[in-house]
Amino acid sequence: MTPFSPEDRACMQRALELAIHARDADDEVPVGAVLVLDGEIVGEGWNRNVTLNDPSAHAEIAALRDAGQRLGNHRFPGATLYVTLEPCAMCAMALVHARMARVVYGAPDPKTGAAGSVFDTLVSERHNHRIEVQGGLLAEESSALLRAFFKARR
Repeated sequence: MTPFSPEDRACMQRALELAIHARDADDEVPVGAVLVLDGEIVGEGWNRNVTLNDPSAHAEIAALRDAGQRLGNHRFPGATLYVTLEPCAMCAMALVHARMARVVYGAPDPKTGAAGSVFDTLVSERHNHRIEVQGGLLAEESSALLRAFFKARR
């Protein structure tokens, strides 16, 4: 597996900033996502499912919607999505449909992760498109943010 580049780290740092925004501005589970195409951020998102009363308003979906509006397209071949938490099955399938090239995530999700922890949705040979997956970038920072959020809720 290729080591993470300085650009990867910068993009994941931006995703962490969006996760903090989700927590602080919307009191949402702190997950952030950044969609990058040709070296430029073209989509950003953070969890807003409680705020919007929308179970599909995960950070990844928000970043896809933002990129779609900015680019005028629903497909993003060659793009990378950086997300602070391993995508769930819903988000993973949206990423497959969007023809994402690569997904880089921070913390693994041992309960619902669909990038290898529980399901292998992004790389399944059953789909007509597979996505390169790399996990663990700034994982400790992402995990600590999530742990603190849920600890404060108990």
